[in-house]
Amino acid sequence: MNELKVVGENKEEFKIAFDKNANSGTINEKEFSLDVAQINDKTFHLIKDNKSYNVEVLKLKLEEKEVFIKVNGDKYKFSIKDKFDELLKSLGMDNLASAKVSDLKAPMPGLVLEIDVEVGQSVQKGDALLILEAMKMENVIKSPTDGVIKKIAVNKGDAVEKNQVLLNFE
Repeated sequence: MNELKVVGENKEEFKIAFDKNANSGTINEKEFSLDVAQINDKTFHLIKDNKSYNVEVLKLKLEEKEVFIKVNGDKYKFSIKDKFDELLKSLGMDNLASAKVSDLKAPMPGLVLEIDVEVGQSVQKGDALLILEAMKMENVIKSPTDGVIKKIAVNKGDAVEKNQVLLNFE
């Protein structure tokens, strides 16, 4: 049996254990069974306790273990934890993946072609921050974290060395 702990937006916790076929199991130790039909990659039709549910997966953030779904038109956000996440939490090691990034360093020597952000600007993980030319190739340097730009340590046209600080986050 696969066990998961699911936490909703309102911090309500559900302990879910699925049987091998994943169409039955327990939710908070109460048995359930589902009739599931997959409509497409992100849409499912479920029948549970003689009630019909249309479920659409809106967004799946694997790294953060979050899922955003729409059930019969209502949107929900859930965090999912398995036995390994619970073990890391019990050992006090549950926040290692969310280490604060304060500096962005050059991954290689190159020339700063463009700076796409400003001091004080909020950025999301994966947003383009600047373009660095190295060996006649343009490399888009993306944000490794969500944050706010505190300081830009280089200017357009600057030559930078590997591991040189390009910008700082608050």
